[in-house]
Amino acid sequence: MPEKLIDKTLYSLKEVADSIQKSISDRYQGSYWIKAEMAKLNQYPHSGHCYPDLVEKKEEKVIAQMRGNLWVDDYYRISRNFLKITNEPLRDGINILFEAQVKFHPVHGLALRIIDIDPHYTLGEMAREKQETIRKLKEENLFDANKKLSFPMLPQRVAVISVETSKGYSDFTSKIDQNPWGYKFFYMLFPSLLQGEKAVSSIINQLSNIKRVAPHFDVVTIIRGGGGDVGLTCYDNYRLAREIALFPLPVLTGIGHSTNETIVEMLSYKNSITPTDLADYLIQKFHDFSMPVKENQQKLIMQASMLIENENKKFYENIRVFRYVTRQLLTQHLTGILNIANSFKMHLGQFFTEAGKDLHGLQEKARLLDPVHVLKRGYSITYFKGSVLTKSRTVKKSDRIVTKLHEGEIESIVDSNKELKK
Repeated sequence: MPEKLIDKTLYSLKEVADSIQKSISDRYQGSYWIKAEMAKLNQYPHSGHCYPDLVEKKEEKVIAQMRGNLWVDDYYRISRNFLKITNEPLRDGINILFEAQVKFHPVHGLALRIIDIDPHYTLGEMAREKQETIRKLKEENLFDANKKLSFPMLPQRVAVISVETSKGYSDFTSKIDQNPWGYKFFYMLFPSLLQGEKAVSSIINQLSNIKRVAPHFDVVTIIRGGGGDVGLTCYDNYRLAREIALFPLPVLTGIGHSTNETIVEMLSYKNSITPTDLADYLIQKFHDFSMPVKENQQKLIMQASMLIENENKKFYENIRVFRYVTRQLLTQHLTGILNIANSFKMHLGQFFTEAGKDLHGLQEKARLLDPVHVLKRGYSITYFKGSVLTKSRTVKKSDRIVTKLHEGEIESIVDSNKELKK
C-alpha cells in the first residue's frame, strides 16, 4: 500500500514494478510477430539461454532497442529449423521475424520472450541484402574487375587462404603435389576463419597480408571444404566482395558447395565447386602450356629428322653424280693424256736424238779445244803460283814462273815485264 504524507503519496519500487507488470500483462496478453535486427545473440554456454539485443535502425542509426529472452529449449528448436531452411546458424547481425510475448519482470525489466522465428523472412532478407550488394558493386564498376585481370601463363606461385586442418586444403595440396605430370607449384598458407561472423574480418586481414607481398605470387586461392552450404553468408558480405574485386592478383575460389553461388564466387576470377576442381584448373593451365610445347617438340624432331634424311639423300645423290661425272671426265681426258704422253715421248726422243748430235759436235769441238792439242801446235801455258798467268803486270822482277810446253816445263825468273799497249 502507498504511504500517505501531507502533500505526497509514496510508492515503493516494487509497487511500481508490479503495476507495470500488471498493466503490460493486461494489455499484451497474446503473442506478436515483430521484425528486428538481432544485433547480438548473447547465448550463455552454462545455461544455454539466449538474451538477444534487438534493434531497429534507420539510416544506420538505432531508433529502437529492446532485450529478448530465448530460453534454451526454444533456442534449440528454433535454431535447428532456422539452420535447416537458411543454411545459416542463428548469429549476430541478421534480420529476423520473430513471434514474441511482451513480458515485464520486476527485477529484470522489460523483455520480449521469443517463442518462434520465421527463417523464410531471414532468407528473404539475406537474398535482398545479397542483391543490394551486387547492385552496389555493379554501380561501382567492380563486379567484373578481378575477372579482367590478366592471368599468368603458368600460375606457379599460389597464396592460399584456408584453414590448415581443413579437408579442402588437404585435398587441394594433395592434388597439386601428386599431379601425374610432375608440374611443380609453390604455395603458401595464410590461415583464416572461413565461415561465421568473424570470417569476413579474418579473410580481409589475410588478403591485406598477401597484398604486401603480391609480387611474390601469381594467384590467390580461397579454399574451404567439408562444410556443406552452412555458414556461407560471409561470402555475400560487401566489404569482403569489394576487397576481392579490387585485389591486384586473380582470386580463385574453391569454397566447396554446389548451390546458391555467393557474391565472392561470382566476382572472383575463377570459381570451382571444390578445392580439388580448383587444383585441376591450375594443373590444366600447366597442361595447356606444356602440351603444345611437347607437340611442337615432336614436330621439330620429326621435321629435323626429315630434313636430315632429305639432305642425306641429296648428299649421297650428289656423291653418285660426282663419281659418275668424275669417271666420265677421267675417261674423256685419259685418252687425251695418253695421246699427249705418246706425243711427248716421240718429241722427247727426237729432242734427245738431235740433242745427242749437237752434244757430239760440242764434244768434238771441246776435244779440239783441249789445251793438249793447243800445246801440240806450239803454244805454251805460263803459271804463277799455281795459277795461269794472263797479265804481265801480275808478276814483278825476280818472281818465279813456270811455263808448260807440250812436252815438259820450264822454270824462269822474271827479269822484266812489259804491258801491252792498247
